[in-house]
Amino acid sequence: MTPVTLYQFALCPYCHKVRAGLEAKGIVYRTVEVNPMNKRGLPPLPEGAPRKVPVLDWGGEVIFDSTVILKALDQKAPGGVRLLPESAAALARTEEVEDWVDDALTFALPTVIYGTWKEAFNAAQVTARTSNFGPVQNLMVRAGGSLIMHQVVKRILKKHNETDAHAWVAREIDRFEAWLGEQPFVCGASPSLGDIATHGALSCIADFPIYAELMKRPRLAAWFERVRALRAIPAIEMHRD
Repeated sequence: MTPVTLYQFALCPYCHKVRAGLEAKGIVYRTVEVNPMNKRGLPPLPEGAPRKVPVLDWGGEVIFDSTVILKALDQKAPGGVRLLPESAAALARTEEVEDWVDDALTFALPTVIYGTWKEAFNAAQVTARTSNFGPVQNLMVRAGGSLIMHQVVKRILKKHNETDAHAWVAREIDRFEAWLGEQPFVCGASPSLGDIATHGALSCIADFPIYAELMKRPRLAAWFERVRALRAIPAIEMHRD
């Protein structure tokens, strides 16, 4: 069996996209938790590669960028869910949804995780608990992370010309449900890249109140459970280097 290692940050939605893809494909993998501040834990990277997660080591081949990683999985592991449909129309739709995850959803979600001072404080505690910080960094994140996160949210909202974070997220999920329609998955009867990417991004917020709020939507919740059922393979171990 080819050894597969995912270098990740626990609260990174792009890392969760990759985890969803690996699990839907039935690929057994291990994780290495990378320190999000100093990037300690990353493997040697190809020249020109950004020093950020996710990074996938597939038997010694290093692949970076969540979209590139996901699109490589059909070739590397033909079993499990086929992420890239053969139909040109379905491929265009699933890539459109995956682009939306990267360009819209992953920016909107943090604004309802860190938007209010209470939300930002709770998010800082989750970040400190799940991340690969040393004792001093952990204390700093718990104490001051809420201030930083709250300021980041203000910048995101301003950049995207948004004023109401919850309304923004609701519009984005409305858009996804419109793609979904009455189908089991965004391209019809079979799951694909767009489903996996969206499920990964939404899995990232499972520890926050917005998750329960979104799961009150029957169509979204039913789809979420269908995709969850495909993700049968857990990480075999986690390392905090």
